[in-house]
Amino acid sequence: MMRPRFLIRSFKHIQASVFSSSYLHFKSGRISQACKLKAMSTSSRPKVFVTRRVPEDGINLLKEHCEVSQWNSDDAITREELIRGIKGVDALFCLLTDKIDEGILDAAGDSLRAIGTMSVGYDHIDLAACRKRGIPVGYTPDVLTSATAELTVALLLNVSRRLGEGVEAVKDGSWGTWSPLWMCGQGLDGATVGILGLGRIGLAVAQCLKPFGVSKILYSGNSEKDEAKQLQAEFVTFDELLKKSDFVLGCCALTKENIGLMNKEAFSKMKKTAVFINTSRGGLVNQDDLYEALKYGEIFAAGVDVTSPEPLPTDSSLLSLSNCVVLPHIGSATMKARNAMSELCARNIIAALKGNPMLKQVQ
Repeated sequence: MMRPRFLIRSFKHIQASVFSSSYLHFKSGRISQACKLKAMSTSSRPKVFVTRRVPEDGINLLKEHCEVSQWNSDDAITREELIRGIKGVDALFCLLTDKIDEGILDAAGDSLRAIGTMSVGYDHIDLAACRKRGIPVGYTPDVLTSATAELTVALLLNVSRRLGEGVEAVKDGSWGTWSPLWMCGQGLDGATVGILGLGRIGLAVAQCLKPFGVSKILYSGNSEKDEAKQLQAEFVTFDELLKKSDFVLGCCALTKENIGLMNKEAFSKMKKTAVFINTSRGGLVNQDDLYEALKYGEIFAAGVDVTSPEPLPTDSSLLSLSNCVVLPHIGSATMKARNAMSELCARNIIAALKGNPMLKQVQ
């Protein structure tokens, strides 16, 4: 990784300097016209540590209110560097790749007053330990709903219509004369779609699929949703959803109860022509069982944007299958969504540091 040896940037309202090859440190203050060498004191400003390079909308907002230190890399921060960076700060701006447990909270010390994660999921944070310390945790729902729903539909279409296989056939020369049975996939017209978890993203996906002529939408979860009525979606048991659906979509939050929910038993209950899509969390799926189901034709195909672990090792058996598409967790990867996530995470932190409720706080 290329790292700058020395860098000083001067702005009208912000001074930034790299004080090591790993960290960026920001201090906010207006430069006096009478004495440009004297900056406003930042000693009273709360300190925030950011664990990655993130979209500037959030960082710029934080710099208006706080003293910001930032891990200066696109790579995930190591645990050692996280422990180093979090010491003595008032707030932490983290990502879903950062495991925030008792050890990290202990390293932060008593000064830590808020945690914001730039993600919808928060299973990487020990919430019980945070509650014990009275530390609120903010997250970023809603702002990435449309982007993730779009990606879910794109992945579904890619897999069900065998687009990846088609592209490879063009490249490797196996595309011959037109054949009635060649590259036939599964269509949405008249299909039954089953959604695991009809939350914000699940609802958005269902709305996106309606114009494709879907015949029926089923969903399972903890309880019926009033919002489902507008889509005429039917609440069913998990087993019924598996048996009746032509497409099974994982759109739920990861909990202790649903880890490994999609396993050998679940796949055996699905139609042999069914397509499985997962854009929730990799932990929802037993990947060995998914491989077996795909290899031996228990289900038609699968597409996943999330895996366990991430990144998925290049020797994973899933990558050897032509009927499985694996994406590198890019569900929210639009500039609009990522900037909105960064800004909401920052606003959550600022609100907590001011003694106010976070805009989006984990309950």
